[in-house]
Amino acid sequence: MLNYNPLHCLPSAEDLPDSDYIPVDNELQDLIPGLLKAILAWLWTSRMDWFFGVDMGIYYDPELPPIVPDGFLSLGVERVFDENLRLSYVLWEEKVMPIVALEVVSHKRRGEYSSKKKMYADMEILYYVVYNPQRRRKPPLEVYRLVNGEYVLQLGNPVWLTEIGLAIGHERGTYQGITRDWLYWYDKQGVRYLTPEERAIAAEQRADRLAQELRRLGIDPDSLS
Repeated sequence: MLNYNPLHCLPSAEDLPDSDYIPVDNELQDLIPGLLKAILAWLWTSRMDWFFGVDMGIYYDPELPPIVPDGFLSLGVERVFDENLRLSYVLWEEKVMPIVALEVVSHKRRGEYSSKKKMYADMEILYYVVYNPQRRRKPPLEVYRLVNGEYVLQLGNPVWLTEIGLAIGHERGTYQGITRDWLYWYDKQGVRYLTPEERAIAAEQRADRLAQELRRLGIDPDSLS
C-alpha cells in the first residue's frame, strides 16, 4: 500500500521566494517593526518559542503568492530555525498561525484598511495592528481583535494583548537618534519597556555613578578588576 503524505508534495521555504520583492516606500515600515522585535529580543531573551518577522512573506496557500506584513508575531514556534534563519514563513511547515499582524501605513496605501484587513481576518490572525503616522483627526494606532470572524477595534493606548502578555501602544521617544512617535511594548500597568538603546544608556549612567561614588571613597575604579 502506497504511503502517501500530501505535505511532501508542497513546496518548502527553500523553494519559495522569501518576499514579494516590492520595496517599502517609507523607512518607518522597517524601523517600527524592527524596534518592536529588538525590544522582544531583550524581554524574551531566554524564550525560544516565538518568532517576529519583519517584511517577510507568509505563505498560507501553495497556489497563491505570500502576504507580506510589515511585521508579524508567532508564538509556539522555533525562534531559530537553523543557523541560516528563516527564508520565509510557510504555514504548512510551521503549523502555527501568527497571532499578530502589523501594518505601517505610508503615503501610498496598500489596502491596510480593506483587502489586507479582510485577508488577515480570513486567515484568523487574532490581532491586527495598523499604525498610520499621517493621521491627525483619528488615532494613529488601531488595534483590532478577531471576534466571531470579524475584527473589533480595541480602545486605549496602550492596548493589552492577553494571549501575548504584553500591551502595544505608541508614544514619543528616540530610536536610532530619531525623535518621533514610535510603537512600543508595555506591561499590564501600562509601563513602557525600554529599548536596547535606552538600556545601554541607563547601564552606562549607573556605571558612571558607581565610579563617582568609588572615587568619593578614595577608590580608583580603574584599578578594580
